[in-house]
Amino acid sequence: MSQPYPSHSASRPPESSRIAAILAHLSAPIAAVLSAGLLSLLGPLLVWLVKKDDPFARRAAAGAFNFNLLFWALFLLSWLLIITVVGIIVAVPLMLVLFVVSAWCHIKGAVRASNNQTYDYPFQLRVLS
Repeated sequence: MSQPYPSHSASRPPESSRIAAILAHLSAPIAAVLSAGLLSLLGPLLVWLVKKDDPFARRAAAGAFNFNLLFWALFLLSWLLIITVVGIIVAVPLMLVLFVVSAWCHIKGAVRASNNQTYDYPFQLRVLS
């Protein structure tokens, strides 16, 4: 669920953290569109590597990476199903659903980050934390 950024002296993360978190959420779908899905993991991974010491941005980047890792695997499965004649019946609707769910989750994450809230993706293969 979304939670406000934990407060110590201030109730908001620094502006650079917020921007990095928004970038982590939006870099995956942008890269996916530009690379036909092949590089969707790269943006969140780069934000995670650069902002390792920033808890707000790191959490957003790890969530986006983990979510994209699962969806990347499902897209790969869809492409393998397309190769088979029978699998096309399953693959095409699966790809459409994956696209819509992915877009919805990334946009929702970016909106939450812009409001200084965390966002936990609903489906993840937890690799980064």
